[in-house]
Amino acid sequence: MQVDERGFPDAGDPPKTGRWKLIGPGIVAAATGVGAGDLVATLIAGSRFGYALLWAAVIGCIVKIALAEGSARYHLATGSTILEGWKSLGKWTSWYFGIYIMIWGFVYGATAMSATALPLAALFPFLPLWAWAMISGLVCAAFVAMNKYQMFETAMKLLIGFMFVVVVGVAIMVVPNIGEALTGLVPSLPEGSIIYTLGLIGGVGGTITMASYGYWVNAKGWRTPAWMGIMRLDNRVAYIVTGIFVIAMLIIGAELLYTAQITLSSGDRGLLDLDEVLRERFGPFVSVMFLLGFFATSVSSILGVWHGVSLLFADFVRNARGETGARQDLEKSPAFRFYLFWLTIPPMALLWFGRPFLLVVIYGALGAFFMPFLALTLIWLLNSSRVPKEWRSGWLSNGLLGIAALLFIVLCVNEVIGLIAG
Repeated sequence: MQVDERGFPDAGDPPKTGRWKLIGPGIVAAATGVGAGDLVATLIAGSRFGYALLWAAVIGCIVKIALAEGSARYHLATGSTILEGWKSLGKWTSWYFGIYIMIWGFVYGATAMSATALPLAALFPFLPLWAWAMISGLVCAAFVAMNKYQMFETAMKLLIGFMFVVVVGVAIMVVPNIGEALTGLVPSLPEGSIIYTLGLIGGVGGTITMASYGYWVNAKGWRTPAWMGIMRLDNRVAYIVTGIFVIAMLIIGAELLYTAQITLSSGDRGLLDLDEVLRERFGPFVSVMFLLGFFATSVSSILGVWHGVSLLFADFVRNARGETGARQDLEKSPAFRFYLFWLTIPPMALLWFGRPFLLVVIYGALGAFFMPFLALTLIWLLNSSRVPKEWRSGWLSNGLLGIAALLFIVLCVNEVIGLIAG
């Protein structure tokens, strides 16, 4: 990879052929965003309503395409980062993001490590769950710290490729009802499905990591508006893959669980329930492959967050200090390594003692506000003079970002009401 006069990775001018070979940052973003909890939420939607909410999964992917595209477009069109854009909107954005990223990282670190430990403990029960959780966090932190972006991207592609083959393979094995699946593409709301519908549209495919997409695009060496077309191809392919992935999970839920009226546990442990169903139906080989796919899903989320959100934190610190020329060193910066530590070591206390109630409430409240914050600030930034006129949002982008903002505001209100009531 070449570097420019400032030391930034620079891929030069985009090639005229072979563009498909360059796809990568979008795959990283999509693999990071699809976690074990998202898979369970999709499975539960399929197990409760069959194919009726298939249309919501498709819309969810379209919404995520718009959000990720907007984030990366700001990077490419302006040469600035999304953190610099937020800073230009006022100090309130820095206060909100700074508090959010610290609390989010502490709680998410324990959640992600636990999710990755579940399939490992099922496959290799000679170590307890907490030990596998700690090993997962430490190994992923070491990998991110010792490798540059290209090696990280390669690992993420391998993981999402494996989990894609496993999940789509299982969906084919359960023999989907094509007629009912096509019917599910027609929007409908079965009784009691509104919250599941909103969650399916808003939940699968990333939260804070969507803001990391622009940094991964830059790490790939895509720096100028000339790369806009390849970025959009990369983004669309990634979320089409995510859409197929989500539809496959909905098919598994509809065919394997809905017809047999099997109920899954909520949260990551629901995938262990599904593993038992697969073992009874298809035997131990499919069960083991599914657990490995579960592991690939979970560890890709750890790696993506450990790398992408650490970049966001490092850029947050750079902006807070008023540094303007050190973006090329974000992966090497003390702030990046501190956040890797923050995601890995302090959350281990939560593995032992559980999550304090107040921390969970604050985490839930701040997290509920992040996606409306991202959608609304993207609308603001991408329609302002900060962006050259030819790269400002048109009616389609504004419409999709507006739908995303409205959707996430509804989800935010629902989450806050749930926290107050709970």
